Amino acid sequence: MLGGLVAAASTVPLVARFTPWPSALLIRWAFDKGGRDANDALARHVPAGILETLDEPYAATSPDARLDVFAPAGTAAGQRFPAVVWVHGGAWLSGDKDQVRNYLKILAAQGFTVIGVNYSISPGCHYPVPVRQVNAALAHVRNHAERLHVDVSRIVLAGDSAGSHIAAQVANLTTSPAYAVDVGIEPSLEASQLVGTVLYCGAYDLDLAAGASGFGGWFIDTALWSYSGSKDYADDPTFRAASVARHLTPRFPPSFISAGNADPLLAHSEGLIAKLAALGVPTDAVMFPADRSPALGHEYQFDLDSDAGREALSRSVAFLHRVSRNGAGRNGVSRNGVGRNGVGRGS
Repeated sequence: MLGGLVAAASTVPLVARFTPWPSALLIRWAFDKGGRDANDALARHVPAGILETLDEPYAATSPDARLDVFAPAGTAAGQRFPAVVWVHGGAWLSGDKDQVRNYLKILAAQGFTVIGVNYSISPGCHYPVPVRQVNAALAHVRNHAERLHVDVSRIVLAGDSAGSHIAAQVANLTTSPAYAVDVGIEPSLEASQLVGTVLYCGAYDLDLAAGASGFGGWFIDTALWSYSGSKDYADDPTFRAASVARHLTPRFPPSFISAGNADPLLAHSEGLIAKLAALGVPTDAVMFPADRSPALGHEYQFDLDSDAGREALSRSVAFLHRVSRNGAGRNGVSRNGVGRNGVGRGS
């Protein structure tokens, strides 16, 4: 798939110098196919009987503002569980909650209400619209908590790739009043209601994109130009707040972080882990030796036919149970609970 995308990128017309649309549509085609294939491969791992509510609108302002809700089999009316609100990836310009649907059902079977959130993708919309939409989705979940089987005192924000970045931003504006003012979004949750984050393969410091060339430079420029709405995104003062790793505080919720050893975004996860550790934020992580073979690429966690994917799921589920458990230290996570600074090395 990546080889085909590299070859196709060389045919992008001259108009791409003036608009990100041709390149964005090419990336969207490739990513959406990969997302659908990954979701299909997970179908055989989905337990029977998961309770589901699909395509529920969470805001009247956009047809994209829809969410799915999954609860464990046998859930009774009025029964509530800790909630995992998951934001899908796709480089901010592709993806859909349907492409992570089976993974979310697998999580729900572990004793959680799991909510997949759709948002408007770029270049059709720009930052910070998706951040506002995910915040609005949290308000909808809070307002309909009983019907949706959500314990609003135990909510975790989660995501993969670009969705991980959006989830981290919403988590930070929920726990940092100064950051909420900076991005111009009033949080939908109280900081105490957000008990953790699960962040896979994300981008958290957009300055790490500087200097990329070749295919990587083309990809990064397309994604960030599309999302920011500016070809000069690096100099856009509004977009600077999107580098969430540069705005973290000790109030950021306990976090589970993971990325593959061959993920192009690996440095983002490594930097986030280091930053949170320096701030004293309890952190659990699954990272892998640099020389691990076979190497693990972007979004490795969705492959539950691999040892690494199964380990990541098991560790993230254990983290979710800890942070949603009452009366177990700071949200149930030990600062140094797994290896140095909570970081464990995967197999």
